Amino acid sequence: MTAEIDWIAADWGTTNLRLWAMSGRDVIERRSSDQGMGVLGPDEFAAVLEQATTGWPAVPVIASGMVGSRQGWIEAPYAAVPCPATPQMVAVPDDPGGRPVRIICGIRQDNPADVMRGEETQIAGLLSLSPDFDGIVCLPGTHTKWVRVSAKEICNFKSLMTGELFALIAGQSVLRHSLSGQECDQDAFLGAVSDAMARPERGYGGLFQLRAEALLTGLDPAVARGRLSGTLIGWEMAAAKPWWLGCEVTIIGAPALSSLYEQALKAQGVPAALMSVEDATLAGLYAAYQQFKSS
Repeated sequence: MTAEIDWIAADWGTTNLRLWAMSGRDVIERRSSDQGMGVLGPDEFAAVLEQATTGWPAVPVIASGMVGSRQGWIEAPYAAVPCPATPQMVAVPDDPGGRPVRIICGIRQDNPADVMRGEETQIAGLLSLSPDFDGIVCLPGTHTKWVRVSAKEICNFKSLMTGELFALIAGQSVLRHSLSGQECDQDAFLGAVSDAMARPERGYGGLFQLRAEALLTGLDPAVARGRLSGTLIGWEMAAAKPWWLGCEVTIIGAPALSSLYEQALKAQGVPAALMSVEDATLAGLYAAYQQFKSS
């Protein structure tokens, strides 16, 4: 099997490392590790990569994500928008483990200030599969990105901390006692999205109400979760309205979260296409590998 592997794709984030042994576009084997950037020093990445790829040949590695941050293996500088969506890369010196390692650069926006690292690879993947795409890419997650793409360029973007705020409120605030389980009531979610967009002050005023209703009337945790999710995503939708109103939107994210964004957009009359994170990431890394081979 190892004879078929001609390159290795790596998504190296803050908390996890995901690896794919590749033969062209085809995945031969998948591996994952909890050795993310956040627990490693710059001098530890080479050893972790060597261990994580045991048994795989010394073929080129194309990596994206926080591995290229200032606190990562080496800093892969940000490219400034507007910029081509094709990946830009830097080399890790001395070919660690006897294999070339390339890290994809992030994207910066100076006014208003914003950055992305990792999402640019998914956008490159979308464009490699749909070269004529012209519209908005929504990448929901800890820090959701709304990215305007036109003529194969990343024009501008906006990051919103919706996922992080949800995690903090649901995991550390008093509301955590009212949000058990993972179910999200869809009617409650869509109602909260609408209310948060139309009357944001009502959404803010209703946060503690979730706890009070749980104590006094036994509010269903799925309803509480739907209302909290809807409130935060509704506020995000209002803030990102210039990015999605009247636009073609493609959502790249985890299935459950992407579904919430799809429903929220549909309620505003905006249909959205869905794309998986793995498909977009691998397509973007493959585009970078093709570029590496031709250099």
